Amino acid sequence: MDPEDTGHTLENCQAPSARVRFEVLMYRTALRTRMKSGNAHQQKSGQGNVDPRIQARIPTIQAMAKDKWAKGHMTAKRNKRLHREREKKARGKSDLVASYPPLTRNLSLLLSAHRPLLDPAAPLNEDSVRGFERGVKERIRAARFLIADAKDFFDNQLKIQKLKDTIFAVNEQLSKAKKAGAFSSMIAAKSIPKRLHCLAMRLMEERIAHPDRYVDPPIPPPELEDPKLYHYAIFSDNVLAASVVLNSAVHNAREPWKHVFHVVTDRMNLGAMQVMFRSKDYAGAHIEIVAYEDYKFLNSSYVPVLRQLESANLQRFYFENKLENATKDTTNMKFRNPKYLSMLNHLRFYLPEMYPKLHRILFLDDDIVVQRDLTALWKIDMDGKVNGAVETCFGSFHRYAQYMNFSHPLIKEKFDPKACGWAYGMNFFDLDAWRKEKCTEQYHYWQNLNENRTLWKLGTLPPGLITFYSTTKPLDKSWHVLGLGYNPSISMEEINNAAVVHFNGNMKPWLDIAMNQFRPLWTKYVDYDMELVRQCNFAA
Repeated sequence: MDPEDTGHTLENCQAPSARVRFEVLMYRTALRTRMKSGNAHQQKSGQGNVDPRIQARIPTIQAMAKDKWAKGHMTAKRNKRLHREREKKARGKSDLVASYPPLTRNLSLLLSAHRPLLDPAAPLNEDSVRGFERGVKERIRAARFLIADAKDFFDNQLKIQKLKDTIFAVNEQLSKAKKAGAFSSMIAAKSIPKRLHCLAMRLMEERIAHPDRYVDPPIPPPELEDPKLYHYAIFSDNVLAASVVLNSAVHNAREPWKHVFHVVTDRMNLGAMQVMFRSKDYAGAHIEIVAYEDYKFLNSSYVPVLRQLESANLQRFYFENKLENATKDTTNMKFRNPKYLSMLNHLRFYLPEMYPKLHRILFLDDDIVVQRDLTALWKIDMDGKVNGAVETCFGSFHRYAQYMNFSHPLIKEKFDPKACGWAYGMNFFDLDAWRKEKCTEQYHYWQNLNENRTLWKLGTLPPGLITFYSTTKPLDKSWHVLGLGYNPSISMEEINNAAVVHFNGNMKPWLDIAMNQFRPLWTKYVDYDMELVRQCNFAA
């Protein structure tokens, strides 16, 4: 029987017998209680014999008590034996340690006595050489005996098991640290900084204080629907980030008055956006500011994402406030962020319905910076394709297999796992080809199939890869350089040659965790001369 079976360690040898004595005492107490209750029953009933039920249980109780005694004695005996063996090994190790210094001293004395032999210039004496050789051999023999004796005091299997246990414990700690780090990183990346919150509140305060200054014109300017102009779509609830996109595009445009920017936000941030973009002149560029709630066709009967948001399972997955929900799946933790179900993220799939009179439009994320005039994109021959985008695959990375579940038979049948992925952030869309290919209907079909998240996790890139699978035209990589939000090794030469740089990743330029070498590319287009921006502690 193992000592662990009684719950005691080898060092505490006397504990098992004490515990057994306690258990036997409890058995005896129970037996006496039953005997007394039996006697009382006898006296009350007037019978002279012991209750047969009590009498039948007495041998069983006695056998159990004897068994406990035997097990206790056996465990204590084994523990004492193991304790003696450990003490013996400890004494043996001490003896070995004690015998090692004399061996070292003897070897030192031998070398000192025959030091002339080590001098190349000294004459050699045959007797001295033989004596030195004999002494060295004796010391080698003694060292071998010492090593052989030492092996008996070390249990290699025990050492290996202890090492395995240590490695397992360290791996557990590492896993916990990774989960905590990933969760902290997500909080740092996705939380709204105080300065951004301050700016949105200040802008909204200005909107409420002076409503007449920011009223929309009764008749929209005709330029907003003029297909001959250069149209951009920017969907964001981050007022400062959206302003940087617009500032950089206007600043680098050769003819800014020919550019139209369609800024779409949510109703909560509409007032702040109106103040931000109507407080200055953008060199004649035309700006439309609307809330996506104003598009009446965006309702749960038409949009799968809005309908899925009404699902109890999806609400539990995203909004149930439990710590284990946030940290139990480190790999896919970011997909639990409710922003992936935000309508602002999925508006990009409804561009033809939002702008029915336009033929082409350039979609820009709110974490990009424009560095040169983009009108050359409108001169590209799209070859009947819908989406013009920069491909991101290299080697085995950023292939379709990394974004979709190819163990699902439908995905496996329809798509090539080695197909090259592309990036959102700067996408040039041919809306006429979109309508012809019925891409929105394709998106609805696949989004409905993925309600239980079996085809892909969440986000807009996987459904985009599916929707525009055979209708994407690769653009030159200099149009769109990615990774400024996570990759510090991007060369400045590549950045300087890029038309658009993209701060995709967690280290956004408006956060404190942004990479300092890339932040100036973004901050140079912040409106630091605006009083409300300075009031919220934004500094150049």
